[in-house]
Amino acid sequence: MTMYTPEPIQPHMGRPASSTPLQDYLRTPHPGTPANYVVLPKSLVEAMPLPWQHAMTQILAEFHQAFGHLDWPEYRVVPSRREKLVNLDEEQLAEVGYLVEIDVDGELVYRERSGRRIDNPEDTEVLVSVLDPIPADHRNANEDTPPRGFPAQQMGPWSPAPH
Repeated sequence: MTMYTPEPIQPHMGRPASSTPLQDYLRTPHPGTPANYVVLPKSLVEAMPLPWQHAMTQILAEFHQAFGHLDWPEYRVVPSRREKLVNLDEEQLAEVGYLVEIDVDGELVYRERSGRRIDNPEDTEVLVSVLDPIPADHRNANEDTPPRGFPAQQMGPWSPAPH
């Protein structure tokens, strides 16, 4: 004799698993994920807990096995931040391909290298290089990193004196 419960079977209440989980995750802004790339600072990856490093090694090995045959370019990663054109000095303007001049009325005029005038320089944002805020040495990053912060500066016989 088969017994049935009087209550109906409850449907699964959570969202169904995505068929594009990375695309879904990367759709929202995260550090190191500009439009077309995922950038992971090597020092932070090497400072991850050992189980994470093993998992990352496995994933990267499979990734490179699957896509290693492609003609990969050399990538140059430059730490940068968004700045308004009007906040840059001449050197920074030159770096990002702009120049500023004073017109006959004494007004500042911003131009692209091609000579095209920028109509709203106060609203125009560009990426300008900055010093890398992520220290290269994370020997004890797991112990010295406060939540959502950078590792505390370690002082020891190997460290240069603060300036």
